[in-house]
Amino acid sequence: MTALLAALDGFLLGGSLIIAIGAQNAFVLRQGLKREFVLAVCLVCALSDAVLIAAGVAGLGALVQRSDTAILIITIGGSMFLFVYGAMAFLRAARPRALDAGGGRAGTLAAALSAALAFTFLNPHVYLDTVLLLGGLSGRYSGEARLAYGAGAVVASFVWFFGLGYGARMLAPLFARPSAWRVLDIGIGIVMWSLAAGLVAGAAG
Repeated sequence: MTALLAALDGFLLGGSLIIAIGAQNAFVLRQGLKREFVLAVCLVCALSDAVLIAAGVAGLGALVQRSDTAILIITIGGSMFLFVYGAMAFLRAARPRALDAGGGRAGTLAAALSAALAFTFLNPHVYLDTVLLLGGLSGRYSGEARLAYGAGAVVASFVWFFGLGYGARMLAPLFARPSAWRVLDIGIGIVMWSLAAGLVAGAAG
């Protein structure tokens, strides 16, 4: 019973952290709407989260938290990446195109996976949520219950990313209009730049 409750705790906490609107979720949503490499992108994001959650539960969170240099490097790299991707979103918004699920020029698998990895490992918030917060809270459990807690958080990650990536297809009729893509990309750009500004402000403070 203790392991089951720990798994539920990990699932609910992990899910509440992952669902928050962020760069990674915005990217998965856009890939889902375009129907480009959805399986691969969702799998990479979920597996990456699983690795980070496992590291946090194993105790890496406390180690990273004590390294100011590691935190600074992650913050600078992440803010630069988010700023560039936000700028790209604003440029797309200036010339929106309707959704064409059956044709059009698609990106490459390598580019999609590279972006998915960058949104995961260059985002300091991901480390805060998975390695530090989830990892730190796992200290409430020990043995089998601690493993169950981590497993619950990992399951939440898989459920969310695959639900977001494939659930986005239900919005396809809406995104048949260029104006909907303009709104989405403007929203993505605002989110990216807001996150980048927050990282810079946090580092400066």
